[in-house]
Amino acid sequence: MVPAMARGHQKLQSQQKNAKKQAEAKKSKGHDQKAAAKAALVFTCTVCRTQMPDPKTFKQHFESRHPKSPMPPELVDVVA
Repeated sequence: MVPAMARGHQKLQSQQKNAKKQAEAKKSKGHDQKAAAKAALVFTCTVCRTQMPDPKTFKQHFESRHPKSPMPPELVDVVA
């Protein structure tokens, strides 16, 4: 007759092995580039709703795409 704890021990080992396998799979997967790129787009144009990563790019966009529109106050001090 097999001791009662044998299956419990096997179950524990199996769970540990699976957890290690899942952690390695997650680590090797890397990070989500789409999510990172979307998080980097913090400035939104008030006219066309285009998103930009930094104020310098935002000011260049605004000057080239919307020259007749008044400059937003957050872009007045930005050096492009």
